[in-house]
Amino acid sequence: MTDTPLPKGRPIVVGANHRSSTMMMRDRIFVEEPRVPALLQELSDQGLGQVILLSTCDRVEAIGITQDPAAFQKAVLQTLAREGECELDELQEQTYSLTDEAAVEHMFRVTASLDSLMVGEPQVLGQVKHAHRQATETDHVRAELETLMQAAYSAAKRVRTETKIGEGPVSMAASAVQIARDVFGDLSRCKALLVGTGDMGEMIARDLLANGLSGLTITHPRAGRADPLARELDAHVADFENFENLLADSDIVLSAVGTRRFSLDQAPVKAALKIRRHKPMFIVDAGVPGDVEPQVEALDDAFVYGLGDLEQVALKGRAGREQEAARANDIIKQDVKSYLHTRAERAAVPALTRLRAKFEKAQEQALQDAGGDAEKATRLLVGRLLHDPSQAMRRIAADDEAAWARLEFALERLFDLNDSIDENETSS
Repeated sequence: MTDTPLPKGRPIVVGANHRSSTMMMRDRIFVEEPRVPALLQELSDQGLGQVILLSTCDRVEAIGITQDPAAFQKAVLQTLAREGECELDELQEQTYSLTDEAAVEHMFRVTASLDSLMVGEPQVLGQVKHAHRQATETDHVRAELETLMQAAYSAAKRVRTETKIGEGPVSMAASAVQIARDVFGDLSRCKALLVGTGDMGEMIARDLLANGLSGLTITHPRAGRADPLARELDAHVADFENFENLLADSDIVLSAVGTRRFSLDQAPVKAALKIRRHKPMFIVDAGVPGDVEPQVEALDDAFVYGLGDLEQVALKGRAGREQEAARANDIIKQDVKSYLHTRAERAAVPALTRLRAKFEKAQEQALQDAGGDAEKATRLLVGRLLHDPSQAMRRIAADDEAAWARLEFALERLFDLNDSIDENETSS
């Protein structure tokens, strides 16, 4: 931790995350979005003037600036315990309270997605910004907290631009999206066919749609089975009897039937590729057990990936992100140090302002007393500015040798003093 003195208001984070708490506890204290303004007001009524409430599946945290960390922690935990209808002692065992540098570093790491269950998750920054916006709109953010949040965003931007922490897919669905882009480029020009309604096929279809897929058609060997999912995803439903024509019209095929027999044989795929004039087809075997006949992979222009293949791509992505995390952590430490240094410098501003005002008042009075004589005014000004400090320094030097040593060191730093002073001047 730094020894740099902090301003009166202290950064603080109180909450529970995926490391400190169980999923059951986080589910209990999770704050639904419509409830956030009311809870912010409850915290404000308890004296928490600057506070942001971040509530996601991985964490529920209150971020703020406070003069009384113990009171801040107590107010947050009591509010969350009431909201989650749980015992305060039980909640406290699964939470943390961080202040000063530890709180700043934690907030920077969260915003840069280094504290996530999956390092580099892009949605985390959006979640933090949304929570910040909610608190700002309800007047729970002041200058100090705003400055902290902007510094966290700046650190997150550095991590994104100076490392590859966000590159490489880390889930099987994301891997499928990445491979589809490698094959076709822009997904907005691609159509996909989902055969069956298995969980993994649905997940991949959702990710493809979220990444710009132009259209999705769902079919199922059993009539009517595709209808509910098609309504949910705003997709087309097609008759399975028209399967070969559907294949020919699809750039991406997701097979997720899982009926212990192959749902996608070589012959219809070969025929579809011929109709497509050998335009590539990306096929994902998302069935458990597998749906795609092994011979399909031998066809030119058919790019077949099973769940095992997608998992290998995801594992490489995760490994790459973990390697980049070390560089990202260095950036966070640099930016935390810079933020605390700047914050500590701002702590001197009020004192400097008062000092300047006093000097200007002394200058004005000296000019008035000197009657326009600049040399006399200068002598008066120097004497008056040094009178009180000189008296105080003599008292300190006489009463407390250690305090005088510290003060003398500070004076040398403040005024760049040296030992080459005329002996005639030392008697002043």
